[in-house]
Amino acid sequence: MSETAAPSLRELQVAREIAHAFLTATRPTDVYRLALEQVVPLVGAAFACVFLRDPGDDLMRVVAAHNWPAEHASFLGSMRVRVGLGPTGRAVADNEVVEVHDVFADPAAEDWREPAEELGFASSVSLPLCFRREPAGALTFYFRDPGELCEADRSLLRLVADQLAAAAEKAHLIEDLQKANQRLRTQNVELEARYRQAEEARRLKNEFLANVSHELRTPLTAILGFAYLLREGIPGELGGEQAAAVEKIEAAGATLMGLINDLLDLTHLRLGRTTVELEECDAVALAHAALSSLNPPTTEIDVRCETPDEPVPALTDPVIAVRILQNLLSNAFKFTAEGSVTLRLNTLPAPPPSLSEHALGIDGGVVLWEVEDTGIGIDESDFEIIFDEFRQVDGSATRRYGGTGMGLALSLGLARRLGGDIAVRSAPGKGSTFTLILPTRGPAARTAPIEIRAG
Repeated sequence: MSETAAPSLRELQVAREIAHAFLTATRPTDVYRLALEQVVPLVGAAFACVFLRDPGDDLMRVVAAHNWPAEHASFLGSMRVRVGLGPTGRAVADNEVVEVHDVFADPAAEDWREPAEELGFASSVSLPLCFRREPAGALTFYFRDPGELCEADRSLLRLVADQLAAAAEKAHLIEDLQKANQRLRTQNVELEARYRQAEEARRLKNEFLANVSHELRTPLTAILGFAYLLREGIPGELGGEQAAAVEKIEAAGATLMGLINDLLDLTHLRLGRTTVELEECDAVALAHAALSSLNPPTTEIDVRCETPDEPVPALTDPVIAVRILQNLLSNAFKFTAEGSVTLRLNTLPAPPPSLSEHALGIDGGVVLWEVEDTGIGIDESDFEIIFDEFRQVDGSATRRYGGTGMGLALSLGLARRLGGDIAVRSAPGKGSTFTLILPTRGPAARTAPIEIRAG
């Protein structure tokens, strides 16, 4: 075996060639192939092979070869070596270097004499290739002449195996990373396609809800109209029980009309169709208008209105602002069995620091309408839930309080459409305070649909 170069120089050459192979190659198999091309002549071998075992299998296949006899090269792809059999198999099974000094003189290598004669080698050295300290394959060098390795050659070949295993492991990691990146790119493309499909389905659903709401309002308007005529006695006077029944029909129809209107407004908001008509308003008048349009469900509730004596100017859409306040007041009445509901009006020269990111663009003063109640209260962990559409904190079929869960979701969306926000303070058993915050200078231009979370 070749000893033409000093051991230290040969080792440096081996390390350099393997490092070059690693830097040049794009795949682990290229690392093996390029390294063998440079290392085989340095160690004086006739040819060499790299064997790797498949995960969960005891058979190893050839993944790279150099200078393998041409007449036998076609068999490399189908050749398999079982772990534990032959010099290469024993090197992997025992995780140690296996040397065959003379195939034709060693009784243990009798089964390999015919292949050795055909391939033209007389001795071999098999070294385990370890990935993460576990033998995953072997590197086998075949030499023309018999002979025993000197210690310098053993050291060199161990260096070759260690360096090649390290370089190949890094190449495998890089390849795995590239494959993972490719999978991520593929998944991103699929997710984008699914997102577009979901957005289209969402748009179609909103369109459907808007169309259905319009269609439902037409016959319901007729029902309410005829109920009004009956109540007024236009077709003829009604008896006591008949009049009471008509009143119930009218009340139920009005409730249903309110739900349909809420659903229609919600879908228009999500589709970006809600129009805002700004005008100079008196915030005090808006508060009184919202409060006068509602009646508390029980006389046990003390309704209070705390507003300044002088007008408070605000540039907003009065219809939408009153609608939001009505929803907040109705919500307070619903969850307050006794105590009080207070509508309070304040102004600030700048938005409060707790304002959400949706209204951080407010530049200037704000008007705050606070609706405070002494009702059941809300746990802080449920603050996000109450603004989801079609959700309540108690979503069970046996819940105590009715409603569709659209009121707060619609109010929040409308408030943000006006360039403001809704804040909440509450604790279980201590009541709640919902605050409508609107800019005094009107909202910034907004044409995109409002994002409303689905419950």
